[in-house]
Amino acid sequence: MFKDITLGQYFPGNSPIHRLDPRTKLLGMFGYIVVIFLVKKITVFLLPAAFVALVTCLSHVPLSYLVRSLKPIRFLLVLMFLINLFMTKTGDLIWEWQFIRITTGGVYQAVYITLRLVLLLAGTSLMTLTTTPIALTDALEKLLSPFGRLGFPAHELAMMMTIALRFIPTLIEEADKIIKAQMARGADFESGNLFRRAKNMIPVLVPLFISAFRRADELAMAMESRCYHGGKGRTRMHVLCFAKRDTVALLAFVALTGMIVLVQALWV
Repeated sequence: MFKDITLGQYFPGNSPIHRLDPRTKLLGMFGYIVVIFLVKKITVFLLPAAFVALVTCLSHVPLSYLVRSLKPIRFLLVLMFLINLFMTKTGDLIWEWQFIRITTGGVYQAVYITLRLVLLLAGTSLMTLTTTPIALTDALEKLLSPFGRLGFPAHELAMMMTIALRFIPTLIEEADKIIKAQMARGADFESGNLFRRAKNMIPVLVPLFISAFRRADELAMAMESRCYHGGKGRTRMHVLCFAKRDTVALLAFVALTGMIVLVQALWV
C-alpha cells in the first residue's frame, strides 16, 4: 500500500547528476519551481518537460520511480482536473447537461494545472532521488548560513528537514509491515466505504505513531550521548565544493529560464 511513495528515498548511482554539488541541485530546484510558475501557456510546458526528461536520462533513474512518485497524489490530480474543468466557464461551450457545463477554457485550465503539478513533483522527486539526506542537510545549512547572523536557526532547520526525510522511508516500511500483520489477523483495509476504511486504519496508525515517538526518543538520546551540538565548529566527512559541472548545470537552469521568458514574450 505504501510502497509507491518515493519521497525521501535515495537511488544510488554515479551519474553526472549524482555527482553535482547538493547546493547546485537545491538552487536548481528552487529555480525550476520558479520556472514552472512562470509558464503561462500549455505549449511552453514542453521546455521544462524536455529538461526533466534530459535530467532523468543523465541521472539513470528509472522512469518507473518518477511514475511511482505521482501515484500518491493521483486522487489530487484527478480532483484538481475536475474542479478546473467544471468550475471554469470561460471560452466556447463544448458540452452541457443541466447545470454541468464544459467549455474550452475549462479544458485548457484543467490540463494546464495538471501538467504544472506533474512537472513540479517530477522535478523535485529527481532531486531527492539523486541526493542523500545528509548532503541535503549540509547544502541547506550552507545556503542558509548567511542568515545566521540575523539569528536565523539555519542548522536546526536543516537538521529537522533531514531527519524528517531520513525517517519517511523507514516509517513507510514499518507501516507496510503493520498492515501485513493486521491483514494476517483478518483485518480488511480494501473493502467498505471511505469512513469504514478510515476506521480500519486506526489499528495501523496507533502502533505507527508509538513507533515514531520511540524512534525519535532513541535518536535524541543517541545524539545527546555523543554530545552532538552541530552548528559552529562541526567537522564534516565530505566537504562541499563547487566544480565546473556545477557551473554548467547552473548555466543550464539560467538558459532554461531565459528560453521560457523569451518564448512567452514572442508568443504574445
